[in-house]
Amino acid sequence: MSESLWEPEAAVESAHNDPQLASAEPAPLLENAQHGKSHESHAEPAALAVSLDDFAALEERVRRAVDLVKHEREARAAAEARIAEWEARAVRAESQVQSQSLVMENLENDMHALRAERDQVRQRVERLLKQLDSLEL
Repeated sequence: MSESLWEPEAAVESAHNDPQLASAEPAPLLENAQHGKSHESHAEPAALAVSLDDFAALEERVRRAVDLVKHEREARAAAEARIAEWEARAVRAESQVQSQSLVMENLENDMHALRAERDQVRQRVERLLKQLDSLEL
């Protein structure tokens, strides 16, 4: 019986030679072992070919994934560089706005001072004109 497990062909041959076993139906295990062996020999190269195809497809998918990750990292680095540039521009713009606001304050102060001076000059001119008018009488 242990022969049938290790050598199914020998067990089938001994079953045909033994008259007691020859009349009995062949054991399903022996038939399955014999058929399984023939199927394995044909199925193994096909499975190997499929696995090579699967491996090639997997390799291509990994290559595409690596390329995608590489592209995304480059895009992220470019985006971070743009963000850093925009932040630097924003800082410069804020400092320009602050300096411009100081300039505007100075200009407004100067404008108020000039208006005040203009009012003083107008008042003096009006006084002079009144004095001239009073002299001509």
